[in-house]
Amino acid sequence: MTILTTEEKKTAPIPPVETAPVEDPIPTTIEVEEIRQLLPHRYPFALVDRIIEYIPGKQAIGIKNVSINEPHFQGHFPDRPIMPGVLIVEAMAQVGGVVLTQLPSHPGGLFVFAGMDKVRFRRPVVPGDQLVMTVELLRVRGGRFGKMYGRAEVEGQLCAEAEMMFSLID
Repeated sequence: MTILTTEEKKTAPIPPVETAPVEDPIPTTIEVEEIRQLLPHRYPFALVDRIIEYIPGKQAIGIKNVSINEPHFQGHFPDRPIMPGVLIVEAMAQVGGVVLTQLPSHPGGLFVFAGMDKVRFRRPVVPGDQLVMTVELLRVRGGRFGKMYGRAEVEGQLCAEAEMMFSLID
């Protein structure tokens, strides 16, 4: 019986596997100009400044830079400006709208609110804050109805969360 030493054991090198470069057809970030093409909202109701992470058909993370110059702060509240909760939910819905309008099955048309459940506000949002909104698609029915879960945070602290339902109108 012969015992092979390490030097005697020679094997042919394994050739590298050639793979084609994978191109992601959808960007992982979406700038404000592109958001304007996807959503019909305009000043003063365009509430998403940028999508910083986008996973097609699943979720998006958007930001809104909150400024004292926004018109709702004139009356909500003059001596203690707080972003209205309904606008925080609207901002989350707009992030969700980016996900819905990019679904391959989207036939065109406008998604609008059909309902909101489990809405909770945890902390005020004030001028100078950067609102980070994570919105996840839970389900789509018949291509005309969608349900999403959204969270809004400032500096890692939860400000608001909601389940949002959408309906497609022609």
